[in-house]
Amino acid sequence: MEESVIEQTIAVKRFAEELGLRLVYSGCEELRLDTVNVSRPGLALAGFTDYFGENRIQVLGNAEMEYLLAESSEGRKKALSRLCEGHQIPCVIVCHNRDVFPELVQTVERFRLPLFVTDRSTTSLINLLVMYLNKLLAPSLTMHAGLMDVYGMGILIIGKSGIGKSETALELIKRGHRLIADDSVVVKRIDDELIGTCPEIIRYFMELRGIGIIDVRALYGIGSVLQEKSVDLVVELEDWNEQKQYDRLGDEPMYTDILGVRVPKFTVPVKPGRNLSIIMEVAARNARLKAFGYDAAKEIIARSYRGDKEE
Repeated sequence: MEESVIEQTIAVKRFAEELGLRLVYSGCEELRLDTVNVSRPGLALAGFTDYFGENRIQVLGNAEMEYLLAESSEGRKKALSRLCEGHQIPCVIVCHNRDVFPELVQTVERFRLPLFVTDRSTTSLINLLVMYLNKLLAPSLTMHAGLMDVYGMGILIIGKSGIGKSETALELIKRGHRLIADDSVVVKRIDDELIGTCPEIIRYFMELRGIGIIDVRALYGIGSVLQEKSVDLVVELEDWNEQKQYDRLGDEPMYTDILGVRVPKFTVPVKPGRNLSIIMEVAARNARLKAFGYDAAKEIIARSYRGDKEE
């Protein structure tokens, strides 16, 4: 299933900070970004604009800067005007910490385009931009859930409100595992991988009924939290139903679809006396074993079959 890229806006100053760029001219308060592609506009500067990616970030490397410097002042103005006029360019970035000549500054001021300078090489900057834009523009959704890192597996804990998701997460934290998000998880699809993180405003915080809001990082230390984690497993907590038949062998794996990615899923019934944190740990370890090719359910079925044959 192919997901469409969603347009995003980001503050110009934040964009500069996150990518380590020096802001020369802001032009506007926000950048509007809708593609992960980045352009080096050598042909456009020379006058060939038939296939120009006008909604892409424009990167000026040594080749582009030397070409412009070889032109007269008037030639530089014309070339830069061709680049900017009638196009929806988000911004311009100059690499190798090159000096920005007056005609470039005048042009971006005229078209109100943000201009940045970086000491990175052109290749290094383009690689960084592509990774950054892939993450920023990835299809996403917000889920009412918790996300924990348990033995290196990202476990998304879902279930109705009050079922015990936060209490289970807290017990896992006490046992040395790490919290990514409680109550609200932002899941993004990057290529064919799901990455979960927490909305900035509630990052590192948990709500416990009867106690209130707690700061997990302040209580348990920096080692108890993570910024983001892949979603490797979904565990749904539900009230124990005596009339329902729960999976006892695990020989028929269940999956759920999140943003077009199939993720293994377990349904865990909740009732007094069940230690949910230990069940989560076992689920994580068992999922890792399956990833390495060992399936306990298949093994016991194979043993039973071999036993029948021997008899």
